[in-house]
Amino acid sequence: MIYHVTYNAKRQKIASRVNNREEFLAIRNSAENLENLAKARAGDEKAKAKLAQFAYNLGHAEGPLAGCKSIGSYFFHDIDCYNQDESQKMAQQILAKKDEIGLKMLEMSASGGYHLVCSRQLGTTILENQVRIASILQLEMDTNTHDLQRVSYSSSGSPDDLIYLDDELFDEPMSIQECEAEYTQLKERERQGLEDVPPSAKKARKHYKPWLEVLATHKEKILKSCGPLQNKPIDDRIRFIADGVMKEKGLEHSDFLDAGGRHTTVKVFLSGATQLLTKAETNGVLAVLMPEHWNDDNIQQLVTDFYAKYTNPNQKLLKFQEQLFAQSLRLRHMECPQPTQDVDPDAPSSELSRIFASSQPPQLPSVLPKLVKAVTCNTPQKYKATVAQAMFPPLMSYPRKLSFVYIDNQVRELRANCLIVAGTGSGKDSSTKQPLAHIIADMKQRDEENRRRLKEFNDEYNSKAANKQKPQRPDDLIIQTIKSDITKAALVQRMDEAQGAPLYVRINELEQWDKIEGATGRGNQFTTLKLCDDEGNDYGTDRAGTQSVTVSGSLHLNWNANTTIAKAIKYFRYVLTDGPISRLCLGTIPEDEIGAEIEVFGTYDENYDSTLKPFIENLKKSTGVIDCKEAKRLAHKLKDDCADFARLSQDRVFDNLSHRALVIAFRKACLLYAANGMKWERSIESFCRWSLFYDLYIKMAIFGDLIRHADDDMPTSKRGPRSLLDLLPSTFTIDDAKQVRIKLGMDTDKTGNMVSTWKKRHYVVQMADGSFKKASSTLKH
Repeated sequence: MIYHVTYNAKRQKIASRVNNREEFLAIRNSAENLENLAKARAGDEKAKAKLAQFAYNLGHAEGPLAGCKSIGSYFFHDIDCYNQDESQKMAQQILAKKDEIGLKMLEMSASGGYHLVCSRQLGTTILENQVRIASILQLEMDTNTHDLQRVSYSSSGSPDDLIYLDDELFDEPMSIQECEAEYTQLKERERQGLEDVPPSAKKARKHYKPWLEVLATHKEKILKSCGPLQNKPIDDRIRFIADGVMKEKGLEHSDFLDAGGRHTTVKVFLSGATQLLTKAETNGVLAVLMPEHWNDDNIQQLVTDFYAKYTNPNQKLLKFQEQLFAQSLRLRHMECPQPTQDVDPDAPSSELSRIFASSQPPQLPSVLPKLVKAVTCNTPQKYKATVAQAMFPPLMSYPRKLSFVYIDNQVRELRANCLIVAGTGSGKDSSTKQPLAHIIADMKQRDEENRRRLKEFNDEYNSKAANKQKPQRPDDLIIQTIKSDITKAALVQRMDEAQGAPLYVRINELEQWDKIEGATGRGNQFTTLKLCDDEGNDYGTDRAGTQSVTVSGSLHLNWNANTTIAKAIKYFRYVLTDGPISRLCLGTIPEDEIGAEIEVFGTYDENYDSTLKPFIENLKKSTGVIDCKEAKRLAHKLKDDCADFARLSQDRVFDNLSHRALVIAFRKACLLYAANGMKWERSIESFCRWSLFYDLYIKMAIFGDLIRHADDDMPTSKRGPRSLLDLLPSTFTIDDAKQVRIKLGMDTDKTGNMVSTWKKRHYVVQMADGSFKKASSTLKH
């Protein structure tokens, strides 16, 4: 974030948050600042000291600057330049690499140099990031400007001075607690001497060139120590272990491609992988993750050092390593042909193969949409994914008659549910209760007033004798938040009086849904549950009595509920293939170790409510039929990814479940878009992609084999879907394909159709001898 720094009466520096571009430009373009800037550029040092000052390293830090212990997601970087001819070239050099360095702001300083503000890589200090930026740009740096409270003098807001500004800089992605925890962690990193910087970076140097020191220090010993390189083609077992290590360490594929953080990324990966993979296997993984740099001298020296100095075969494995090792043994002993080295793990099919082979659902992205970040800001990391799934039903209950055009050109309303399926005592209710209650607070306050008015009406109505004039029922008794023990007649009444607004109910235990359905056990076909997800449904009652409720309309009921895995299976066991399961949106909570520490939540108070309020107000104002091109483009991409994997895995259950799961993900994207005032965020795409695969992972893990058994009456292995093409060698025959299907419990009748589909989709090409070869596009895909 950006903070404007001023002085109080005691000459203490005070930080005030700058909220938007307009406010930022107003300060920079004030008459006083422009006058002082002109004098400063003419050589007046006193005028320079009066320029507007800003701080960019801080997290959440309004108030006195001294003693601040909250580091933010961005950092300030100063580049001196005293040659006007070189200045323009320098700016072009910086802008040419703005994506690589994570540039958020570039300004010309009062003295003619440049001030940069860039994204800071989490877990690394300001100095580490400054060294990284200087090395990428190969522009000398000042080693004295990495303190947290560093302020800089501004120039003007003209395009000549403020050359580049990204509006993301006005927000802080991390919560208050996360910023303070990051500060503590980085101070400890400095204290232990763990900063990944050359030695001279710790000395006071005004014109330091870190890239030269790195070359001089490491080149000779790397050349001496690195022998012939060996990398082993990776198979399912190696890929599974590598994926598990990356998830445990919080790494993504893109981290290995980041020029500035590549070395640190490999170091973090090695810290979890060397006990489970040989050096050749590790090099095989790195060859896939970073094909152009895995055999760089510095990377290979790092690998060699880790295996030579830090890997002890007799050391006890960590808990996650034990789990990965045990699970990888199943893959090692599989008799199916192994995938070739050329299969790219970043292709959609490979991504889903890794997801469903994992023992844990995919992790929540580190960069979240603004609304998701606001809702989960007080939630411990363990529960963030759960709350991120559960937040949508109450939020989707605010807009009235709002719908979006889907990729099939049909209109989709914002309908939502979320069922949390987790173990007893895991925190299903406690983790979601507070955020959901605060989301729905405005609506509930109005509903309670209307409930009071309804009671007064009923009391007055019942007090009148039969021959007396009965009062008329008020026509504005909108009550959206209903109770779980509501009767069908009352539900129809609430639906009719809602005037097009969705209803909402939060159920502590899933079994309470029986009261809404009015049926239990085998007789419960979940008609109401299915209607809740269907646009244009016909719901109501026809009664003959004069006081009976006779209403017909479209039921729009959003809901949250909790249950355990065993109860979920038992509850839906009679309707596995009848539609309810595909309409669910699922969440879960990871199991704790025995004796684990209690998770600590933040405070849900007025500050939390004020953070949510702008989003909720936007939702209240949203109505009509909207065509969001970004959401449709995302839905198309997700649909193609799922369809490709369905063709490769030949898993009918996954294919069927993915259709409605795609609609659920699309609705979430549209809700986030509407909550932003009909503005798209780049992080919406990664979040909704995660949400889709997270939902499908849980559905397949809990219900996948049960649905297969219900449809086909055949035993199957306890696994998620996987790409059959990955299990075949580079060149294969129809018989090879049949053997793979047989080993996975599939029939062989459709083998020809499967291979024909692959051929049509250009996944394979047919050779002259009748065999098939994986197409080059598929090997990369």
